[in-house]
Amino acid sequence: MTVSLVTGATGFTGGHLAQRLAQRGEMVRGFVRPTANATRLADAGVSIVEGDLTDPTSISTAVEGVDTIYHIAAVYRSAKHSDDYYWDVNVGGTERILAAARRHGVKRVVHCSTIGVHGGVNNVPADETAPFAPGDIYQETKLSAERLARLAFRADLRGVVVRPAGIYGPGDMRFLKLFSTIRNGSFRMFGSGETFIHLVYIDDLVDGMLLCAETDSAIGNTYILAGEEFVTLNELSKMVASATGAKTPTSHLPYWPLHMAAIACEGICRPFRIEPPLHRRRAEFFVKNRAFSIDRAKRELGYKPVVDLQTGIAKTAQWYESQGLV
Repeated sequence: MTVSLVTGATGFTGGHLAQRLAQRGEMVRGFVRPTANATRLADAGVSIVEGDLTDPTSISTAVEGVDTIYHIAAVYRSAKHSDDYYWDVNVGGTERILAAARRHGVKRVVHCSTIGVHGGVNNVPADETAPFAPGDIYQETKLSAERLARLAFRADLRGVVVRPAGIYGPGDMRFLKLFSTIRNGSFRMFGSGETFIHLVYIDDLVDGMLLCAETDSAIGNTYILAGEEFVTLNELSKMVASATGAKTPTSHLPYWPLHMAAIACEGICRPFRIEPPLHRRRAEFFVKNRAFSIDRAKRELGYKPVVDLQTGIAKTAQWYESQGLV
C-alpha cells in the first residue's frame, strides 16, 4: 500500500489533503509541530509524526518508508518573524525534506510553492513562464525553496512543483476578515478596485495536487493551480456581499495612506515580535494583479476545477456563518 507524507498537515491545505488521502484508503502520515492540535487528523486515520522542518532527525523519521511526499509546510506571511526564521524553515526545511527523500528512496515529491513568486503581474493572464518578482520575505523564500526543488527534480528526484493561487473554502481563515468586514459594512476599498485576484477552491487544489502525484508525464514540471476565472476586487466584493446578505461596498479610498500606515506598523511592531495589525502584504492586496492561466495544468494533467467562484464564495460564507464568525 502507498504511504504518503504530508508536511504542514494541521494547516488548511495540508489538512484537507491528508484527510482526502486517508479517505481514499491510503496510509497517510502527517508531519506536525509538537504544539499543533492534530486530533482531527488522527480521528480521520492519519498517523501523526511530530517534528519540525528545522530538525533533520525528525524529518528523517517522518520520511522513512514513505512513497510520496507532499511538502506543504511553510512559514506563512507573519510579520512578527525574523527573516532568518523564514530562510531556515521555508528554504532550509525544503532542503532537508529533499535530502531525506533522496536518502530514503522516495518515489515522488510534490512541492507546494505559490503564485506569489510572480509578484504582481502586468500581462494577464500570466502563465508558468512569467517573470519572477517576489515582493516580500515570504515570496522570496518560497521562490528560493521552489528553485531547490526544481533543481532536485531535474537531477535525482522525481517530483513536481505546484503554484497555487489564493486558497479559500470552508475552514479557511485568511479571507475571514474580507467576509466579516463586508458583512458588517466596515470594508473599504483602497484604490480603484480594478486589480485582479485569482482564487482556487480547496477541493480543486487537492484534486490538482493528486494529479501531480499520479501523472508520470508531470515529473520535472511546474503547474499553476487556480480556479477557472479571475475577477476584479470590485467583482469579488460584490460576490461576497451577495453571499453574506450585505450591501455591495461602494466607497473607495486612496491607496498611498494605507501603504504608509503599513510600513509604520511593521516598523513599530516587528522589533518586539508582535504581529502588526496592518502590514505591506495586506495593503498590497489592493494593488497587485493576480491573474493566471491554468491551460498547462488542464492540458498536461487533465486538471479541471469543478467549483465556480460564486459557488465557492457562497459555501465559504455559509461555513463562516455556521461557526459564528460573520
